[in-house]
Amino acid sequence: MKKIYTILTLSVALFVASCGSKDKKTVEDNSPAISVKTNEVAVNNKSPFLSVSGKIQASHSADLSTRMMGYVDKVHVNVGDKVTKGQILVSINNSDLQAKRAQVTAGITEASAALKNAQKDYNRFKNLFADNSASQKELDDMTANYDMAKARVEAANQMKNEINAQFAYSNITAPFSGIVTSKSVEAGNMANPGVSLISMEAPGNFEVMAMVPETEISEIKNGASVDVLVKAINKTIKGKVTEVSTSAKNTGGQYLVKIDVEKTDANILSGMFTTVQFPVERKAKSTLVLIPAEAIITNGQLSGVYTVSQSNTALLRWLRLGRTFGDQVEVLSGLNADEAYIVSAEGKLFNGATISIQ
Repeated sequence: MKKIYTILTLSVALFVASCGSKDKKTVEDNSPAISVKTNEVAVNNKSPFLSVSGKIQASHSADLSTRMMGYVDKVHVNVGDKVTKGQILVSINNSDLQAKRAQVTAGITEASAALKNAQKDYNRFKNLFADNSASQKELDDMTANYDMAKARVEAANQMKNEINAQFAYSNITAPFSGIVTSKSVEAGNMANPGVSLISMEAPGNFEVMAMVPETEISEIKNGASVDVLVKAINKTIKGKVTEVSTSAKNTGGQYLVKIDVEKTDANILSGMFTTVQFPVERKAKSTLVLIPAEAIITNGQLSGVYTVSQSNTALLRWLRLGRTFGDQVEVLSGLNADEAYIVSAEGKLFNGATISIQ
């Protein structure tokens, strides 16, 4: 009887498990398909001109620091403030310098008094020597004392100049009129020599730093006119090449090219990314694979796009992206020119989701 009961129980369990599996499969098969729109990958290999990425920066900028260590008494400006040349930006505590200046002032007074006394002795013995009332040795001693007294006064005055120069570093002033772009210190912080405290820029004049590959750098010449597309505002501005680097030692195989941007009423700011088009024919012929930026899925540092599998399901494909051209992004790897990708969906997509192409 026990064996029959065991076999019966096992059969029931297998039947229930089988039914559960069938039910689960039925739920998956009956899940509604997500309606999506797709596009074919756009391929742009018609443009014969060289286009590279760049970044806008102010033509005149400065990172201000100090040569002395001390606590910050007060920061007089905030980020975005307009300042004029010579305006005090940061005040650093200088009580130790005040003490040193007092000592130097006292030393100057003492040295000046000694100089007057030495000068009187020198003049007296000079007259005595002229009257044959003093020896040459005595005159030489008085002359030496007088010269040493003058040297002590000069040394004290130079020490005073040094202290005054250090006072200049206790007050950080604006080297030119401009706008404060960053502030990395607050009252009570310790200011260290060489560490940036305030950054500022002179508004109105901008330049672009672009990186050019080695295959085309020999064709880039100073004075060449270029088109600069500012991606954030989707506007093209004229520019002129002012510097061409001849070494890629510290730039990862890319050569640095500096471009002055013409003055414009467009609202461009430092840090905006650009695409610079040079009037140079591309030597390295390559197919440009482009997709719209709105189709890109981001997850932390990863970027990808949903594609359509052979079984009509969504498949997330991770990509390596390159330059941006307006609202289009270059795909360096991960997507071929003969593939379709999902632009929009009427629901939340995930890997394996059943889709219906409109």
